[in-house]
Amino acid sequence: MLIGLESPPVAALRETLFDAYQRLMPRVRSSAPVVIVDIDERSLDSRGQWPWPRDVTAQLVRAISRAGPAAIGLDVLFVEPDRSVAGADAALAQAVQGAKVVLGIAGIDYRDRRFPHPPHAAPVRSSGQRALPLRQFDGQLQSRPEIDRAAAGRGLINTDSPDRIIRRIPLVARIGEVIVPALAVEMVRIATGAQELRIDDHGGERVHLSVGPASIPIQSDGTLRVYFAPHDAQRFVSAEEVLSGKAAAELFRDKFVLVGLSGLGLLDFQATPLGERIPGVEVHAQILEQIFDATYLRRPTGAAWTEAALLAAVGVLFVLFVPAARPWISFALLAAALLALAAAGIVAFMTGLLLNVAAPALAAAAVFAALLGATFAEAARRIQMGLLPAPRTIFAGQTGFALEALLEPARMVGGDFYDCFMVDEDRLFLVVGDVSGKGLPASLFMALSKSLLKSIALRSRGDPGALLMLANAEICRDNAESFFVTAFAGLLDVRSGALAFCNAGHEPPIACRPGSVPERLEHSGGPPLCVLEGFEYPSAHRILEAGEWLCVLTDGVTEAMNAAGEFYGAARLHAVLKPLASAAPDAVVGAVLADVRKFTGTTQQSDDLTLLCVRWNGAAASAR
Repeated sequence: MLIGLESPPVAALRETLFDAYQRLMPRVRSSAPVVIVDIDERSLDSRGQWPWPRDVTAQLVRAISRAGPAAIGLDVLFVEPDRSVAGADAALAQAVQGAKVVLGIAGIDYRDRRFPHPPHAAPVRSSGQRALPLRQFDGQLQSRPEIDRAAAGRGLINTDSPDRIIRRIPLVARIGEVIVPALAVEMVRIATGAQELRIDDHGGERVHLSVGPASIPIQSDGTLRVYFAPHDAQRFVSAEEVLSGKAAAELFRDKFVLVGLSGLGLLDFQATPLGERIPGVEVHAQILEQIFDATYLRRPTGAAWTEAALLAAVGVLFVLFVPAARPWISFALLAAALLALAAAGIVAFMTGLLLNVAAPALAAAAVFAALLGATFAEAARRIQMGLLPAPRTIFAGQTGFALEALLEPARMVGGDFYDCFMVDEDRLFLVVGDVSGKGLPASLFMALSKSLLKSIALRSRGDPGALLMLANAEICRDNAESFFVTAFAGLLDVRSGALAFCNAGHEPPIACRPGSVPERLEHSGGPPLCVLEGFEYPSAHRILEAGEWLCVLTDGVTEAMNAAGEFYGAARLHAVLKPLASAAPDAVVGAVLADVRKFTGTTQQSDDLTLLCVRWNGAAASAR
């Protein structure tokens, strides 16, 4: 989605990346086909504030024209009549006549009543069948009619950008129904003597603007991505130098000459991707240099597919190696992949192609994070499940009782736990607990609680109530996140069937004697651990009959939810257990689990699910 659906933040990131390429590898001026005659501070000090009388501008045009330039482009407008000197407009028109002068036109988004008709422009022919989405202007500002009629051509001087940084300039745009070239393009046409422009549309972004011998790759909207070279004072000569005759004619012979403004009070400065602010006229000069040197930046039609392929390759690499590799190797692989993407972007830029490797890099990092998180979660799950005992293995030689247990976390790891072990030759300790919360924090607190309970049970050898009181004090000491733990703890004498137990805010277990019906083993032992410090938990007792089983569970069973939002409930649990009065513990656990899954269907498990079932086989079996 980062690549296919280019949201504004992703587009901004792409432009920032392309700007970084330009800063890293700015265009080198391999030739100098352009000279800028600069109406700078020095010129304004000598000739007065802008706008100058038109006869002064006429002197400037004539001085340049006498040197034999390839074309002259005026990045200024003469919209209003000159009232300072009589005949000044005619003087400027006369200077422009026959001097290969291209006048600037400013496209605007409304129709100015002074210029009701579209401008005159060279014909533009297109080889494509589609109507290109060129920039559309409703009207224009241009020079006075008598000056305009004398010009050899007219070109757009718009350098406006939706961003504050100039990145793309319209080389062709529509003013009304007329396609008008940019100032730089029209200057090339006049210099080469071409009668028309041609747009070769090969579909997608494969569009070329041909003018004379030059073929310029443009976007389908008619824009050119400007490849900037650093600002260079050698491009400029002061207009005062030209007017005073101090500028050598060789400076302008066969050159593209642009006349523009850079006086500080004229506010015609533009920001570039290189982090510079340059006079607006220099943007046109840089476009002319690109055309002359055929140095362009292009974003191919299939760039998005290339970027998607890069992401796919990196993603496959991560899927194959991250789950099986050590963490430091995984991070080294991520660093190598990001470096490879960066290198691909740089190498492509060196050939003039723009690849947005930032989007694949971000997506690859997201894939890596997801895989690494899943790997860590799976490792945590294995560790958590490894902390739980395997009853069939550790009690394989026992004949006095049978025990089965199961835990299914709602996430990769969870807060439920169980434990069962012999505290001596004749007594079995069992506990089922549920830590508040879910996920990794709950699983860590679960591991702490389980370890403390086992340690206390093996040390104290007291009844379950006393054991939970000691555990409450120990667990409260290491509970910065204010978790609490519900727990059911029992101590079964495997010789006699005597069961001592205590319930600390846990789901009541269910007991069932052979030939009887299941019953809840109610006991108001006390609140969950870590709720009340110093609480004295009482123990309760029950004598198990031979063949009687006890099923301890967490609320992940009774509160399992189906698609309709209904809870599994205690009534359904009792209905499942009722025919299992004489069943083995593994059959009891399996039946409950199967019925819960049938009830929930495809609904995602919302809570950890734990079952522990123990059956006392009787005194005779214990004696064997």
